[in-house]
Amino acid sequence: MEKLDLHPRIMLALKKSKLKSFPEILSLSNPDLKRATNLSSRDVQILKGAVAESIPMLPIVTAFNLTKQSNVPPALKVDKLSTSCEILDKALRGGFISRGITEIVGESACGKTQLCLQLSLMCQLPEEAGGLAGDTMYICTEDAFPTKRFTQLIEAWHQKGIWKKLSDGCLQPGDHVYIEHITDVESLIVCLERKLPVLIKRRKIKLIVLDSVAALFRSEYAIEDTLLRSKHLSSIAKELHHVNMHYNIPVMCVNQVTASEKSNSNIPCLGLSWANHLTTRIQLTKVEQTALPPSVIELFGPHVSFRNLEVVFAPHIPQTVIPYIINNDGVKGISLSNILM
Repeated sequence: MEKLDLHPRIMLALKKSKLKSFPEILSLSNPDLKRATNLSSRDVQILKGAVAESIPMLPIVTAFNLTKQSNVPPALKVDKLSTSCEILDKALRGGFISRGITEIVGESACGKTQLCLQLSLMCQLPEEAGGLAGDTMYICTEDAFPTKRFTQLIEAWHQKGIWKKLSDGCLQPGDHVYIEHITDVESLIVCLERKLPVLIKRRKIKLIVLDSVAALFRSEYAIEDTLLRSKHLSSIAKELHHVNMHYNIPVMCVNQVTASEKSNSNIPCLGLSWANHLTTRIQLTKVEQTALPPSVIELFGPHVSFRNLEVVFAPHIPQTVIPYIINNDGVKGISLSNILM
């Protein structure tokens, strides 16, 4: 602020107004800034012009640069986290993007937590192997962290040589997932505001998983607390977006579904108050075994449960549906050519 080339009168008024940063000044309208500083309309225009000129501009980036992620400033860089499955990665165009909040929603036993565990492992691998070469912050709000299934997944990857092939063989995956148990909304907000930034600075956190966001809101609010509920949802989303944009860390939020009387189907919990904050929504659904053709049952066996991964909305890919199964290796996409053979 002291480096601004302005008349001493304007600088004195600026100091008295207690405006301490350029964003604060530029975010105010001219009338609001005039009231805050007691300056004339002309002086307000001069002040805003000087502040705008003092902010360094980002270099010009072409669409080609963004596509190739070459010569892109950190503020525009987009990383991708692989799912460890080629079929799913192809449908998602490389995996889950690091910008915005991604929601994984679905009914019970669809593999929501399973997919998050898979991503927690992939995150630790180097970028050339589809990972982000970092650790995971896993926030549990409902059940305890599924340690048994996580260990089974690690062992399955070891047995098939996946882990050794993709990493240097010395990485201990269980040591790179930091678990936080949260039981109420206030504690979650405190965690996101205070604990998470400290952990990010001390450890190389490259993925945040919130499993699940709906669990905290199912029974904590009465019908008359709708406004308070919306306010808390916005506070959580704001903190998640802040961390995401500031550190370029993918944010995965698990959500549940509720029955809809109007459409006679399941819809995501939390309504538009939450949906408006999302960047990407992935919905997992079960598939009725009776709807499967005989060739599919013959190929995969009668006891394999099929599910669909649907991209409901996303900024980089169209709506699409990918069938998948869950086995010892995790969530695995199924080729449509196999399904329709």
